Amino acid sequence: MKIGIIKTEEQYNKYLKRMRKILDAKEGTKEFEELDLLALVLEKYEEEQFPIPESHPIDAIKFMMEQNNLTDDDLGKIIKSRSRVSEIFRGKRKLALNHIRAINRALHIPADILIKEY
Repeated sequence: MKIGIIKTEEQYNKYLKRMRKILDAKEGTKEFEELDLLALVLEKYEEEQFPIPESHPIDAIKFMMEQNNLTDDDLGKIIKSRSRVSEIFRGKRKLALNHIRAINRALHIPADILIKEY
């Protein structure tokens, strides 16, 4: 299959179908190389056509807390201040650098999301 830059939804669907077909290709085979290339062009097309909106730092924290079944008390332990959690969530206080570092380490939220202005 000749692979090029995706310009139409039809082409996108065709590439996606092909990718699913060869998903279990063995490393070192022609299909594996084709799979790598398909992944690159599909990813590029999806980034352009279906952009993910930037996350608000607090929304990102709440989402990761929910995913990890954490409570506000748990986050308080992470940032070493339960009272700061409610202040941050109510918008009374911004995340401090030490909070950002602790949350990044504990919840694996990229620091570039946590440092955004809000």
